[in-house]
Amino acid sequence: MPKESPLSLDSNYTAFLDGLKRRIRTAQVKAALAVNQELILLYWHIGQEIIAKQKQASWGSKVIDHLARDLKREFPDIKGFSRSNLKSMRVFAEAYTEEQIGQQAVGQIPWSHNIRIIEKVKNPEARLWYVQQTVENGWSRNILEMQIESGLFERTGSAVTNFERALPAPQSDLAQQLLKDPYNFDFLTLGKDAQERELERGLVDHIRDFLLELGMGFAFLGSQYPLVVSDKEYRLDLLFYHVKLHCYVVLDLKMGEFEPQHSGQMSFYVAAVDNLMRTERDAPTIGIILCRSKDKTIVEYALQGTQQPIGVSTFQTQGQLPPDIQSSLPTVEQFDLELSTAIEEMEDGEADTTDD
Repeated sequence: MPKESPLSLDSNYTAFLDGLKRRIRTAQVKAALAVNQELILLYWHIGQEIIAKQKQASWGSKVIDHLARDLKREFPDIKGFSRSNLKSMRVFAEAYTEEQIGQQAVGQIPWSHNIRIIEKVKNPEARLWYVQQTVENGWSRNILEMQIESGLFERTGSAVTNFERALPAPQSDLAQQLLKDPYNFDFLTLGKDAQERELERGLVDHIRDFLLELGMGFAFLGSQYPLVVSDKEYRLDLLFYHVKLHCYVVLDLKMGEFEPQHSGQMSFYVAAVDNLMRTERDAPTIGIILCRSKDKTIVEYALQGTQQPIGVSTFQTQGQLPPDIQSSLPTVEQFDLELSTAIEEMEDGEADTTDD
């Protein structure tokens, strides 16, 4: 067994080595991003020139077939010049400006991710949103596709809330984007007569799946969380802390339709958490009511009568989701596998561009 060097036992040396490791890893990521951005920009320019030549020289679609053959002959070791990929470059160039490639996050995600977004999302605003979310969350291609199929852009920020009135800016905007409507609890199968405690137990039993659907930033503090007010104990269905908003988040579960009295109950819970748990470092507590269904007008009227920040969203379980969305949703194991490959795909923008 080799003798351990005295340096390995030196805390100063260990700190020095750890610092070098961090710098090397940071440099590797930056280098990969720089290479990826150059590749994306190259593909955009090729797409632009194809468009220009087809217009100016009246070249038809056959020019792409000729280009694919000639470029592959000139660059046999490069995989990015297949006929299908050249067509994708043309579509990509039509979708974005050069300024967007440089200033937006488009150049920071792999080519295969960009093509999936272009093919599946037609709304320009939604396209850039999915690009930004991919960068922030490190989504792999399959996870990105699943999020698009589940309509995440449309669901995010669509809950009915009183945040604009009850919270200061910019926390109100951040909190609004925190909520989805509906939430997809595809990992649960509940009967029509299921009770709140069954929903709660299901969510706690599948806490990893639940946290993935809630989104980044939620830290789970407990279920049936006790609060004592005037010697009387009350229990919160679920309590979280959001590390980005720096606030407690109370979740109240309702298996039926939203009723006006639900907001009064939540107002009490939020006030209690603010008074008993919140410190000067914490932002105002937020309440989220999750119910099977809701009438938007009734929710808006109910929230007008409270000063506490409350949002109301619906949820869907496995049996309620459309079959095409059910089949596209990954298991937790698949999700973990996809996340582990995200960095590799970021470093290889051509992973998905194979020859026809």
